[in-house]
Order: sequence, then structure tokens, then C-alpha cells
Amino acid sequence: MATRVGFIGLGNMGKPMAINLVKAGFDLMVYDLRPEPMQELAALGAKCARSANEIGNHAEIIELVVVDDAQVEAVTFEEGGVLFTAKPGTVIAIHSTVHPRTVRNVAALAEAKGVTVIDAEVSGGERGAYAKTLCYMVGGDKRAFEKCRPLFATSGASIFHLGELGAGAITKLAHNLIVYVNMLAASEGMKLAQTAGVDLSAMEQVVHAGAAQSRIADHWSQQRKLGATYTTGPRGLMQLIHKDLRLALELGHDLGLSLPGTALTQQMIARILEIDDQAS
Repeated sequence: MATRVGFIGLGNMGKPMAINLVKAGFDLMVYDLRPEPMQELAALGAKCARSANEIGNHAEIIELVVVDDAQVEAVTFEEGGVLFTAKPGTVIAIHSTVHPRTVRNVAALAEAKGVTVIDAEVSGGERGAYAKTLCYMVGGDKRAFEKCRPLFATSGASIFHLGELGAGAITKLAHNLIVYVNMLAASEGMKLAQTAGVDLSAMEQVVHAGAAQSRIADHWSQQRKLGATYTTGPRGLMQLIHKDLRLALELGHDLGLSLPGTALTQQMIARILEIDDQAS
């Protein structure tokens, strides 16, 4: 019998991850506030829930790809959340980029109901989800991780178990910090070259061949268009990045660690994404 999977959050990354699951033959039930992606998954054979409670009733493993800490809390332990109906032995995998304390708080409440929580953050974006090349960063119980591994393998090419609960969230915040600070450097370097008259595509080729090479800089012209395809538009993407950087700064503060590059990047994110500050 196919593993019963619940999936909450069908945005830019969540939808292709869910598509990969249903195509792989899992007994999938999905939930999102928007009907359009639910209808798309239903056409592929997934069941559609009317609430997070229904996901809890259905699933042996529940995957969450919602926006932030507040949404993770809302779909887990707040009224109508999956913990009100999830059966003992259920595993919840949190893929959302959140503070590690949120993961631990949810896990403590879940434990009282016999439910195990792992943090399984992902990197690679919408393109990586469709290409099945995502990187998974996982923390928590090793047996629960192994139970989830076949699900993760439907979208991931690299799957790392990094240690105790919260390790995945910490790794993802550190990873995103590097990505976004790199975006600041790429933005300024590309703007300098372009403003001085150098063709942007030629500059990208030079960066790829030189010591400045990075995934961000290699495809800068494509990076600048990400906001147009993001589920909630350019400002939604900006808010998401701002949230990720805020969480990294909070974690740094908790550890007594100064992160000045992160703070500057957070302040500059509208400019990096070329979004009018007044419109943001």
C-alpha cells in the first residue's frame, strides 16, 4: 500500500514538489488556500483537503512548505491544525525556512501526541524542484528522517542529515545568508559594468570564467526576473528574502554573533531586486 502523504503549501516550490510525489505513486492529499494549484494536483490524481485537519486525518507523513513561522504554527498546533487529528507515529517534515526555535516548539507540542517533527529545509528554487535537483538539509530523529527519505528523493538530488532537531533550519539560514549577500555583490558589480557600457551578457560570461564565479552571478539576468514569476510577485519575493535575513540576524543575536553583511543586505534588498522602495 502506498504511503499516505499530506502536503500543505503549493506555492512556487511546494507545487512542483507535490507534483513529483503524486507522479511517484504516493497516496497524496494536498491543501492550499488557493484553489488553482489544488485543482492542478487533483487533475494528476491527488486528493484535495478542505482544511489542515483533513491532512492530519489522512497522512502518515506530512510535509509543510508554507511561508513563515506564523504559518507553520497555524497549520500545526493552532485551531484547525494537523496536530488535532494526526495519529501517533505520524511524521511532520517542516520544509519552510523558519527559526530553529519554531521547529523545536512545534516538536515539543507534537511529541505529547506521539507525533515526530523533523526540520527538512530545501534549497534550489522552483527550477530545482521541477528538475528534481533540490538540496535537503535535515535535522531531527534519524529514523523519522529515513522514513521520509523516499519522499525527499522524488525532488532532491542531495539529501543531508545534519544532526539534532533544528540543524536543518540553522543550515538553511546560513545558506540563504550566503546567497543573499552574494546577490548584493553581484548586483553592484553588474550595475557598475552595465552603467559603464559593458554588455551584461558579456559580463556574465566573464564572471563565469573568472574568480567572481557563482550561481547567482552566472545567471544574473535571470535572477533579476525571479520576482515576475514568484507566486506573490516582486514585493512578495522581497518580503520573503527580508524574512529570511531577519531570521538569520535573530539567530546571530541569540548566539552573540555580529552579522554586518547580512544587516546591510537586508537594508538593500529592494535595490538589489530593483524594486522601487516607495512601492515596497
